[in-house]
Amino acid sequence: MDDRTVLPVASASKLLLLAEVAHRLETGELPADRVVEILDEDLAEGTGLLRRLSRRGWTVEDLAWLTASVSDNTATNALLRLVGRESTARLARELGLDHLTLHDKVRDVRGPDVPPVFATGTARDLARLVTHTVRGTMSCPAASARLLRWMRANTDHGLVPALVDHDPYEPCFPERLRDGLLVANKTGTDTGVRADAGVIIGRRRLAYAVVAHWDTALGPSTERAAVHAIRDVGRTLAACAGRRTADRGTGIGEEA
Repeated sequence: MDDRTVLPVASASKLLLLAEVAHRLETGELPADRVVEILDEDLAEGTGLLRRLSRRGWTVEDLAWLTASVSDNTATNALLRLVGRESTARLARELGLDHLTLHDKVRDVRGPDVPPVFATGTARDLARLVTHTVRGTMSCPAASARLLRWMRANTDHGLVPALVDHDPYEPCFPERLRDGLLVANKTGTDTGVRADAGVIIGRRRLAYAVVAHWDTALGPSTERAAVHAIRDVGRTLAACAGRRTADRGTGIGEEA
């Protein structure tokens, strides 16, 4: 398979939702301090903290930070209910992301009457979305910058960044780095799926996306092999980003 193959991409697709929210915050369509009540229909298990917290009212900005940093499924559902899947589909079309689609909200159980997966897409579309973000061409520069800050807060660096020498707590994206690299990303995990989309910044800025999908009947060794392969991609990207000249990759990375 290549970077044009449509696959389940799990929570990496939340970047598209966050891009739409960032756009609305910057245009004033959504006030950042607007309080959104968490409904029972928003509640979802899996990643996140919100379901376990006592408050039911959170600002739009709070929900975005929770979605970006800990991939909070309940916060994701609240934001998706707020802006609608149709708006994410429209944004995908505007950005030329032909196959990146949010099909449904996050659900604990998927029956026959709902889409079989939360989202599908291609590695190419995910990398292109990150490229728009880094270049400031997503919808407006301020929205791109906001999304990049959210991505920077992601706490899951276990896939592409795992073997990258980087400081996850560096507060900004300076033009030049003294040592190491910077990473901003969003991961996705589901049964038989691992995905990671982001940017590695050194002397060069490389937007990337990697999606792995496998038959779970093959056993846990296949999952381990997929994770190791994704981490090796990170090692390759880090080498490219850290020096001034490098060979182009195999479609998984795009200079931003």
